[in-house]
Amino acid sequence: MNENHKYTLRELTLYFLKLGTIGFGGPVALVGYVHKDLVENRKWISEDEYREGLALAQLAPGPLAAQLGIYLGFVHYRFLGATLIGFAFVLPSFLMVLLLGIIYKLYGGLSWIQAVFYGVGAAVIGIIALSSYKLTLKSIGQLNLESMKSKWLLWLFFILAVVITYITEQEQVLLFIAAGLLYMIIKAPPKWWNSKTVNSFSLVFLLAGFWSYESSTFTKIAFFFVKAGTFVFGSGLAIVPFLHSGVVIENQ
Repeated sequence: MNENHKYTLRELTLYFLKLGTIGFGGPVALVGYVHKDLVENRKWISEDEYREGLALAQLAPGPLAAQLGIYLGFVHYRFLGATLIGFAFVLPSFLMVLLLGIIYKLYGGLSWIQAVFYGVGAAVIGIIALSSYKLTLKSIGQLNLESMKSKWLLWLFFILAVVITYITEQEQVLLFIAAGLLYMIIKAPPKWWNSKTVNSFSLVFLLAGFWSYESSTFTKIAFFFVKAGTFVFGSGLAIVPFLHSGVVIENQ
């Protein structure tokens, strides 16, 4: 870790407070903003630090952009930096969504309120499309024949995920886990790979998150979102259809 970093904790916190306040487009767009602002323009974060943070954020379930910000706060300022960045990034959107929820609950029947939300949604889709393209290039490689030959397995995982998600209209958690484990085994096989011992604890822990739970409506909602935050990979773009399936279709 380079101690001669080019920014203070206050500067980084204010940046993520601003990003959390006016950054539109969801997690994919936000991680693109972070790269453009902190890596390309301000040069606060190195390309390697950004790539490591993005890889870790993609590996873990939950909000991609928030996790990336927390990691970048941790790079030079450890636990304090991670905590401040996390709160600064999440707090503005929490307050705004709370207020918007109250407004929509009270006035959602008005046509002009609905029109505002639909207009914002259409604009955000364009931002997400461009950011998704850029994120694909950073995560997998350039869209050319040479890249596809050298990283054919990553492109295969990418195409399979697109096709399966499109057909099933659901996020397949086991697909992400299988892709990660398979690539690990091929590129960096662990020493225990040849062992016949099977660690069943991880499987039991994974399945435990999908047990049905009968209780009051409030408790069921709380448990559902705990499950979503713990086991849903792919951040906001993946969690939206997951929430629709669970909150609207399954639990009404």
